[in-house]
Amino acid sequence: QVQLVESGGGSVQAGGSLRLACAASERTFTLNSMGWFRQAPGKEREFVASESWYAEYGDSVKGRFTIAREDGENTVYLQMNSLKPEDTAVYYCAGDQFSDTVRTPRRFFWGQGIQVTVSS
Repeated sequence: QVQLVESGGGSVQAGGSLRLACAASERTFTLNSMGWFRQAPGKEREFVASESWYAEYGDSVKGRFTIAREDGENTVYLQMNSLKPEDTAVYYCAGDQFSDTVRTPRRFFWGQGIQVTVSS
């Protein structure tokens, strides 16, 4: 079982920035896609971003968040700029061994989640 570990969460004021990181325990194969979801209190889990040979973003974060991976590594980052209070959520790292996007799971792994809080 692949373990994904997130880091970099915390609290920030609106308009600020945070950078999340996620590293996988698996080193014998490269995850084909890695990305991020988030879940705010009382809401369903929401897609944020995914990267494989292309990057895609949820509508609510386009233009503000940037996803990046290190070549050949099971590591992914999420640079979050111009943060808004509505970005407050638990952010989950995700990875898939086969799929080109974490939106379409085939052999899928979750991280434990990390809190991001944006105050107004």
